[in-house]
Amino acid sequence: QVQLVESGGGLVQAGTSLRLSCAASVTFSSYTLGWFRQAPGKEREFVAAITWNGDSTIYGDSVKGRFTISRDNAKNTGYLQMNNLKPEDTAVYYCAVRSRPYSLTNYNPRTYDDWGQGTQVTVSS
Repeated sequence: QVQLVESGGGLVQAGTSLRLSCAASVTFSSYTLGWFRQAPGKEREFVAAITWNGDSTIYGDSVKGRFTISRDNAKNTGYLQMNNLKPEDTAVYYCAVRSRPYSLTNYNPRTYDDWGQGTQVTVSS
């Protein structure tokens, strides 16, 4: 089991940026890393994912062109750079990992094995 800890959330104004981090308790270079978010009263939404070696990334439609996922396997840490934030980006953001070789386009949260506790991002207008 991989323990994940997110950090970097906060309260920001629309149009600004935040970078979230996801620190893993073990070497996670063999895992796909994903970011999800959940706003009050809504289902968990896929945000982005990156392959184990960082060669491929994929994004949800609502964040394309604004968010960038990356990872540093030497530090066992993943990142989500969020630019031009909007009030509708307000949510709890979760990172997650999976070891099974699903296609990167498989957004189903149930395919992810381990999850962090989440970090709150609030964007004011």
